[in-house]
Amino acid sequence: MENKDHSSENPTIGSLFSALPDRLSSYISELVSKPFQSGLVYFLAGLLPSLLIGWILFPMALYSKQMQPVNFSHQLHLDPEVVDTIEGDTEQERCFYCHAFRDDGTFVGIPNLESCMECHDDPESPLGETPGEEKFMREYVAEEKEIPWLVYSKQPDNVYFSHIAMVKMGEMACETCHGDHAKTDQLPVFRKNRLSGYSINIWGKNITGFKINTWDRMKMDDCADCHTEKGFEEHNACFVCHK
Repeated sequence: MENKDHSSENPTIGSLFSALPDRLSSYISELVSKPFQSGLVYFLAGLLPSLLIGWILFPMALYSKQMQPVNFSHQLHLDPEVVDTIEGDTEQERCFYCHAFRDDGTFVGIPNLESCMECHDDPESPLGETPGEEKFMREYVAEEKEIPWLVYSKQPDNVYFSHIAMVKMGEMACETCHGDHAKTDQLPVFRKNRLSGYSINIWGKNITGFKINTWDRMKMDDCADCHTEKGFEEHNACFVCHK
């Protein structure tokens, strides 16, 4: 019996891969030229409304918008020509005057009313003349009542984060994670997740996960990326933050 070579009739795996670009190009051309027959129209008819609902309408329903109890102007308080009671030679040093570290290294965060009253101690003679400050002096200073601030960066209880490790040891600027608030005259709207109760700043301002600035979201992936960039890959394990 005579053996015949059928190699030309049975294409090899390599030849299949080499033909793939041509087949792919032919398939795309068919999708474009015959959208109804290929199913492209039906695919887009399902995809586009899903993206609209998932990325635009759903976030609008998921997050509520709330204003802070009173407005606070960082721009005003960081201007040494307007407020000379806040000490510090640099902008960051003046930030630390109110957002300081305790002796044990923990971060104070938002200052309490006692800290504010170091300057705003007389309700009859307030510093400044804005409506927000008038409300602050009348409703909180005069009543010695703490302001129920809405915290943009409040983390779940199982998350441990050391600010002093980043700011003091890592010499990172505050605006790297929180943005530059030194020039802001109005506090941003607080957007609260109706299900979790946390701010949108924790997940990310864009539900798709897309970000432009480093402070657009506070996810573990962002921390890991920064650690990797700075050569600290060994600190990227989940248990570093999640106890």
